[in-house]
Amino acid sequence: MRIVVLGAGNILLSDEGVGVRVIERLPLNYCLPPEVEIIDGGTCGMEMLEDLENLDALIMVDAIRGGKAPGTPIRLAGDAVPVFFKTKLSPHQIGLSDVLATLELVGKAPKYTTILGIQPVSLALGMELTSEVEARMPELMRMVIDELAMIGISAPARAAQAA
Repeated sequence: MRIVVLGAGNILLSDEGVGVRVIERLPLNYCLPPEVEIIDGGTCGMEMLEDLENLDALIMVDAIRGGKAPGTPIRLAGDAVPVFFKTKLSPHQIGLSDVLATLELVGKAPKYTTILGIQPVSLALGMELTSEVEARMPELMRMVIDELAMIGISAPARAAQAA
């Protein structure tokens, strides 16, 4: 199997960087098997085409404007995935939308795509997540691990390290 966990977002705009922050922390907290590739997509676009073609699964992590209370974790799958790209949160979504549409057009789209994220509290200039989003980071990482489990991939938690 070929699986990518893609963290998207702009780390200069506080909660907009949540996807990148999740994938930075994921391998520190969980033992990911070799078939799971972690990619920092940042605000990339078409240059990611090759990395995302012919995947068994794509799990994207990003800030999601879903009309929920700020700090609410959100899961989008199936028909909800294209809807995510219709309500732009930031310019990077345009690039990712183009990548996924191109992969679909050439018959190399991921077999399974899901988007996990959180309703942002703030998109103001700043490199730190808001306290509300930071508090939900363990839950968001667990959602990624649960998503992997749904497709048959085990990623156990790392043992707590002594201080």
